[in-house]
Amino acid sequence: MYHVLTNSAVAAEATMFLPRVETMVAVFYFGLFAASFDFISGYTGYLSFGHAVFYGAGAYLVVLAANGKLAVTVPFTGIRLLAYDTQFMVLVVLAGLLALVLAVLIGLVSFRLTGVYFAMITLGFAQVVYVFVRDWSFVSESPADGAAVVGPEGATPPAFDVGVPFVDSLNLAIGQLAGESVEGLFGTLSFSTAEVSYYMIGLVVLVSYLLMQRVIHSPFGRVMIAIRENEERARAVGYDTFRYKLAAFAVSGFFAGVAGALFAGFRRSVAPDNSLYFLVSGDALLASIIGGFGTLAGPIFGRLFDESVREFLSKEGSGGGLLPFLREQLSQSALTTELFNGLTVQEAIETFLNGHASLYLGLLFVLFVLFVPNGLLGTLRDRLGGTVAKQVSERLARLRR
Repeated sequence: MYHVLTNSAVAAEATMFLPRVETMVAVFYFGLFAASFDFISGYTGYLSFGHAVFYGAGAYLVVLAANGKLAVTVPFTGIRLLAYDTQFMVLVVLAGLLALVLAVLIGLVSFRLTGVYFAMITLGFAQVVYVFVRDWSFVSESPADGAAVVGPEGATPPAFDVGVPFVDSLNLAIGQLAGESVEGLFGTLSFSTAEVSYYMIGLVVLVSYLLMQRVIHSPFGRVMIAIRENEERARAVGYDTFRYKLAAFAVSGFFAGVAGALFAGFRRSVAPDNSLYFLVSGDALLASIIGGFGTLAGPIFGRLFDESVREFLSKEGSGGGLLPFLREQLSQSALTTELFNGLTVQEAIETFLNGHASLYLGLLFVLFVLFVPNGLLGTLRDRLGGTVAKQVSERLARLRR
């Protein structure tokens, strides 16, 4: 569909409004992280301001393992674990498990508190890990700048394959530079490296989302919602709310770690500021508010809205957007037209659009909080009187009758 539109008569308009494939890949892995944030914060009411620690842990595990820094040999067997060429899907699961363990350890302390105190202590834990990793020379020669996948000395850096582990024919490599392309699939279909990453990472995100949805719609999920609505009442009817919250935090941490692993696999690098910093959790909070708290899918749509606005208002050279479109479509005479007190159209564009995406996104965020408090998906559900899937199934049932 994207190629059809960008090669049609409305190609310029399509390029201006539609996000690039690379942007959609970022929406997928960060959307999964935002959904994991909503899993604990939207369904139990406990805001985890330090959620980035799980995202970063997953990302760092992938990069360090790929560089051979986590390899260990089992005594008396000669078997090497976590070698630099360990299957990427195995690393993804291990990244989730590492984040799960961290979530349990942090949760054992944090869930002794509630409200803003819980949010602050999770933020404190995340900042401790952030500062530790930023100054940890084991990570790289310049840990503050992060680490890239270079492989062990003398070895070729590994590819990150998504698919069925240990079955080469059912795997495709992802990544901006090291990814695979597909030519002539079924005789007609061809995919670029970015498109392969889009579909393969999207597949992992879809499976992860469905697993979280299954938990939400289980009896366990009902208890989570009961804790959010009235924890004292849930405790009064016999539920051990501490254990339920801890388990929910662990599940949330697991999928945050998976998201971090996908991020590192696609970018083939990681840095403290783009994985462990508290503003990464802030971006997840922003996506949840825009998309809708307690909807699980809402944060993914919220992240898509965020990235789409940023790209729409991007500088020239950053892909399609309003600014490049105006520069290409407006004539020179139109650009030099004076608007007010010597201010030309060209100068107005440069002054009010160039590089100000964050400013306008901040204004939109304020408007969302004031006028769309339930977010995009939450408001849509309110209008429909239930979830979109439920409404669609009911209408299909009516058609069958």
